[in-house]
Amino acid sequence: MSVVINTNYASVLARKNLAEVQRQMDSSVERLSSGKRINNAADDAAGSAIAGRMESQVRGLTMGIRHAKDGQS
Repeated sequence: MSVVINTNYASVLARKNLAEVQRQMDSSVERLSSGKRINNAADDAAGSAIAGRMESQVRGLTMGIRHAKDGQS
């Protein structure tokens, strides 16, 4: 008794290409909908690190302003 395996290689390749295009489209939609240049570290690792440090500085300065206002009242 022999076993025969039929594979439609064209459909396998089409499915692989479809999955890749879907992944690229999802990434593009994420970038467009967020309005940000960097959505995650994979987009720009150095820029993401710089943005993270700047966000920390802004939070620190915001807290300093809040404490100064609390001291005035």
